[in-house]
Amino acid sequence: MKIITNDFINETEQEYNENDIYTVARHALTNNAISSLTKVNEQTEFTRNRFSIDIKTLKVTNQKASGRCWIFAGCNVLREAVAKKLNLKEFEISQNYVAFYDKLEKCNYLLESVIKLKNDKSEERTLDTILQRGIEDGGQWDLFVNVVKKYGVVPKDAFPETFQSSNTREIDGLLNRYVRKFAYEIKSIEDENEIENKKSHVMKNIYKILCSCFGIPPKTFSFEYVTEDKDGNKDYHIEKNLTPHKFLDEYVGINLDDYISIIHSPTQDKPFNETYTVKYLGNVIEGNSVKYLNLDMSRMKELVINQLKDNETVWFGSDCSKSADRKGGIWDDRSFDVDKLFQIDTFMPKEAMLDTWESAMNHAMVITGVNIDEGKATKWKIENSWGEDVANKGYYVATDSWFDKFVYQAVINKKYLNEYELSNLNKEPKKLELWDPMGTLA
Repeated sequence: MKIITNDFINETEQEYNENDIYTVARHALTNNAISSLTKVNEQTEFTRNRFSIDIKTLKVTNQKASGRCWIFAGCNVLREAVAKKLNLKEFEISQNYVAFYDKLEKCNYLLESVIKLKNDKSEERTLDTILQRGIEDGGQWDLFVNVVKKYGVVPKDAFPETFQSSNTREIDGLLNRYVRKFAYEIKSIEDENEIENKKSHVMKNIYKILCSCFGIPPKTFSFEYVTEDKDGNKDYHIEKNLTPHKFLDEYVGINLDDYISIIHSPTQDKPFNETYTVKYLGNVIEGNSVKYLNLDMSRMKELVINQLKDNETVWFGSDCSKSADRKGGIWDDRSFDVDKLFQIDTFMPKEAMLDTWESAMNHAMVITGVNIDEGKATKWKIENSWGEDVANKGYYVATDSWFDKFVYQAVINKKYLNEYELSNLNKEPKKLELWDPMGTLA
């Protein structure tokens, strides 16, 4: 069939009217969501909020109307080290502080990329992709590390949220318009000094815009906290004149260089046990490029479980839009039987979903637990950053089959890798194009 004809419509409509399942579906869908009609209640047997390995963590955070999940997930991993060291019941690292410098660095990275590519005809698609994406809230683990290593971190009460940091649509739009204007204006400029002066002027204005929206980041601050022992006795402390780097070194105390990103991308162009990077995906120019070690799913899960067994949480990236019960706190590919409702088959293997852009990483969270039954994982406990009013006070359950299909990236301490994996990690990574599915941001 090349064109839609009246005969085609009449024949298909007759088939539709002769099937009672379609009639019932149409009546039900008039006033109900597809997800509510296809929910498989029997799956609750496999999605209970109980785990054999369950790391005690702090209450969830809330990214609100922003795409900073990867920053929240990163800060949630780091804050556990502080809370454990000081025995804190409540504590957050300032996500606004990390986001401020990420925005600043991303603007600089974009401007430098535009300058480099503006006369390169072979990279026109890359430049178009850079300008189309613009300055995004999203990111990846290596981008988080770049900012934290360069600028340090501070407690949330030393640089709290603002309306703009929690509602980023307008500031993102403003920054993108401004950097795209720069890209347009330098197209006809060949003098390098003129371009550099113009860029310096734009970057100064961007810094001022960020200060107005997010606040002026502190260079020094006081850290106040109250410890509480097992008997409930509290003790007040204050540390004055801390710098962000001193706080990172003394209170967080995690060597971020010990951690690497492992991915699961079962596509033909990415053999397992090879390393990959993505061209022009970054924020801090002098920082590290993104780098992944591609592993099969069984090995990825083994490494994640080993880290959990050592009482350490795991930053990870997934496609959170698939098979999701946001209110109930479940990610489970078997909890929604959409195909039976519409009498179709939509199953696609993970390779096909990546190759067709049906699925890719779009959200970062933290794994804080797993249930092991007869030596195999059955479900995972997920710390999200959507606040306490959803799911199990903000914590979710993901089934193992959902993990297989929709988890793409995890951050693991290199000490868990074997010698073969470590040797592969040290190889020069294959460079992926910016529009590769592994180049998406959480």
